Amino acid sequence: MNIDGTRESAPQGNGHGGHGGKTTDTIWRPFAITSTRSSAVCVVSVLLLVGALISTQLLDSSNFVGGLAQMPLLSTKSKGEFLKKHRQQIEVPLDCSAYELTKSCPRSYPTTTDEEDPDSNLNATCPEYFRWIHEDLRPWAYTGITLDMVERAKATANFRLVVLNGTAYVEQYQKAFQTRDVFTLWGILQLLRKYPGKLPDLDLMFDCVDWPVIKSIDYGGPNATTPPPLFRYCKDNETLDIVFPDWSFWGWPEIRVKSWVPLLNDLMEGNQRMGWDEREPHAYWKGNPEVAETRQDLLKCNVSDQQDWGARVFAQDWKKESKAGYKTSNLADQCLHRFKIYVEGSAWSVSEKYILACDSVTLLVQPRYFDFFTRSLKPLQHYWPIKPNDKCRSIKHAVDWGNTHQQEAKAMGKAASEFIKEDLKMDYVYDYMFHLLNEYGKLLRYKPTVPKNAVELCSESMACPAKGVNKDYMMESLVKGPSVTSPCTMPPPYDPASLRNLLSEQENSIKQVDEWEKKFWENQKV
Repeated sequence: MNIDGTRESAPQGNGHGGHGGKTTDTIWRPFAITSTRSSAVCVVSVLLLVGALISTQLLDSSNFVGGLAQMPLLSTKSKGEFLKKHRQQIEVPLDCSAYELTKSCPRSYPTTTDEEDPDSNLNATCPEYFRWIHEDLRPWAYTGITLDMVERAKATANFRLVVLNGTAYVEQYQKAFQTRDVFTLWGILQLLRKYPGKLPDLDLMFDCVDWPVIKSIDYGGPNATTPPPLFRYCKDNETLDIVFPDWSFWGWPEIRVKSWVPLLNDLMEGNQRMGWDEREPHAYWKGNPEVAETRQDLLKCNVSDQQDWGARVFAQDWKKESKAGYKTSNLADQCLHRFKIYVEGSAWSVSEKYILACDSVTLLVQPRYFDFFTRSLKPLQHYWPIKPNDKCRSIKHAVDWGNTHQQEAKAMGKAASEFIKEDLKMDYVYDYMFHLLNEYGKLLRYKPTVPKNAVELCSESMACPAKGVNKDYMMESLVKGPSVTSPCTMPPPYDPASLRNLLSEQENSIKQVDEWEKKFWENQKV
């Protein structure tokens, strides 16, 4: 995890409502009982009004083509957004009074969406990274998921989540590091508020530790058992854990990182303060080097009296930062360099989305781990790959290339920040959760039941008794009410040839950079 910083403890074992027939009846009934003369007058009046409206439209020359008034055509995505804005959002505030009185979850929240979205076919297709949901669930595509499989995942799980008829129940096994489990569960409750009644019954195990543990090698061969399905925040190419959006999308109170909606707005505003040309022509990184050897290796690339690799690397002291009130850790104030470095911590790091959002060229030290969205990032389009075993020379080449190819570098930085802004907006995070859990639920081969030691969980039971920053972040990330649109449309799975081509393209782009870098250093010797 870590936002370039905090250390995790070692695993301990892991309707168009409204204006229907009644209103129309009221408008037209008077015409049936008035005189013929009155009717004629009214009809003429209506015709004159319609004519006036048409004339007004025709006077708008921007919509007048070939003598006909042309209304601008909306794309499918624009139609969906237009309809979403014009359908009324119902807001359902938390009922803390009822919760505090009974200490039980209120029953006032809608359990279903009032009506099917008549325009659901106009919803945008989900971003490309949603296709990986099919790949992550492929180990159970033919066998389905049995109760025994789920219970075998308990060995390292922090909690078990059961959803029955839209109500969540949680059985906790061991406390997670900091508030990872708290804000992960909070996020799932917000999903249930956003799409009430749309998720199937669920039964799943969740591990909040960084490192994936379901090794594919243990489940290969003709006599192998089916792997246990275990949710977590990241995985690698050798593991079968199911990746899920991390807790920080709803806030990370321990280091004062806001929830994703206000933070993304801050990052976009931060980008506007200084153009790419005005930024420092160096590569920037700030984080905790103690959590991983690869970060300690990165420190060697810092500027010194003997060598300037083009990097400006700073070690983050979170204890000191905490005492200072996190005044120098505002992520929106860190978009001041043309290049920003991403390097993993003990596993993947939540900092990746913050770095990519900065309009700077992301110098991505080739990672081992990936989360739910990063598999759609393309080298030379969204980031510049950095060799993990030769970081300093690789960074030096990248900075030199970017400063001598500024238009291409700016375009790369912009492509990354646009990806984060458009494809990783909070609605899509919820839609990813929805589709992942929906597809997972389809695989269950049994009817989930409430575990003996589970407790019911709702937004009130979490937010109402919460204090301080925890409560603040819960309230700022609270889903106000049921969504007025359905989730985005799930894209189809990759066919084997398409997936091979995708991976091959990524590999070839990295090889291209390696060739450029090799020639760069050969020319330095001349």
